[in-house]
Amino acid sequence: MPNHRPVSASVFLTIVLLLLANAPPSTPKSTIEPCSNADTCSALLGYTLYTDLKASEVASLFQIDPISLLTANSVDISYPDVENHILPSNLFLKIPITCSCADGIRKSTGTRYRARPSDTLASVATSVYGGLVSADQIKEANGLSDPSVLDVGQMLLVPLPCTCFNGTDNGLPAIYMSYVVKAEDSLGGIAARYSTTLTDLMTVNALGGPAIKDGDILAIPLSACASNFPRYASDYALTVPAGSYAITASHCVQCSCTPGSRTLYCMPASLAVSCSSMQCRNSNLMLGNVTMQQSSAGCNVTSCTYGGFVNGTIYTSYDSDLVVHIPPTSMSRWKYCAYVIVCWIAGCDTGSQQFPPLIAPPTALRPESLFAPAPSPSRSRGSATNTPTSVAPTSGTVVGFPPANGPTGSFSSACSLVNPLGSLRNAIVSALILKVAVSF
Repeated sequence: MPNHRPVSASVFLTIVLLLLANAPPSTPKSTIEPCSNADTCSALLGYTLYTDLKASEVASLFQIDPISLLTANSVDISYPDVENHILPSNLFLKIPITCSCADGIRKSTGTRYRARPSDTLASVATSVYGGLVSADQIKEANGLSDPSVLDVGQMLLVPLPCTCFNGTDNGLPAIYMSYVVKAEDSLGGIAARYSTTLTDLMTVNALGGPAIKDGDILAIPLSACASNFPRYASDYALTVPAGSYAITASHCVQCSCTPGSRTLYCMPASLAVSCSSMQCRNSNLMLGNVTMQQSSAGCNVTSCTYGGFVNGTIYTSYDSDLVVHIPPTSMSRWKYCAYVIVCWIAGCDTGSQQFPPLIAPPTALRPESLFAPAPSPSRSRGSATNTPTSVAPTSGTVVGFPPANGPTGSFSSACSLVNPLGSLRNAIVSALILKVAVSF
């Protein structure tokens, strides 16, 4: 009988490590939503710039409007030539896309890429599109027999991941962002960064546990404001993520979603374009105008609101409501009416709306940001600024700053203000002015 020498622990460990080193890498996972109809929805891609690019160049990569790209990231579009502003490498952006149903699953099929010298499918997938798509997916989508050969100028269909999930998350309006997991990420860190929970992310992405790995693509639900425009409107189902805004009606109207709100607030856009009438029928109010008048029951609030874009016409509606909150005994009804107006500016708990804070077009990255890289989210205590030069976080959402020369709505009639201000500081000043005015 032959002698069998026992294998030492060190030799066994070496063999295991060699086997692991030569094992094929595991394929990153991606959340897939089955579908069976032709409905579309608005969705977002979490994308990190691979080099310095103009806003228009980034938009061209995804075949979207540069203005839509900027507004989705809360960038103030009133800056001169903002579409040609150069965005810094490694800047994290939210890319607005249309999510369709193709081959039985949700995906975006509107992106085309023109091959350049030295491009490979791997470089296009990994570098240009940041891992949002794989080389195999591009190969399959284009029916390439020899993926190693790309002709300069060859047009490639780039299928990108997206999900709709009926535009809701736990019964509330939401828009979903496809996010590529980084090596330093944890599921808990991602949940904290995007104001959701570990359980919600696990449910949405059908995860059996919190384990994720570099290259996985997650669907992240972001709180949003959903429109109720009629189906025949060209901007039907417009959905805006909280803290950002969108331009619609041929660049004539901008609709914002204040953090913590679920209702769109729309007003005339700041872009110099020719637009149809924005005046509410049978009233002197224009789109975005609000009138408040004191009464014995509280404050009567009337407003001119946006109702959709139909056949080149901006639909508006004249709405009236009564704020019946009883003011404190130390506050007169007139002063309470003034308080309600300030709340429309500063965003108090009266159900009011305001335009969300904007940032100047980013020119540099800053490691300290409102949302630090996962897994340890932290908040910055930096103050707001209106200077043209701004810094932006390397990942997560952008830091909010007050608008510079940004668009504003207006108030009118008794107990009113014109041109609501973009910062809480100025709102407080306005409140003090109103306090003096109503005391006489």
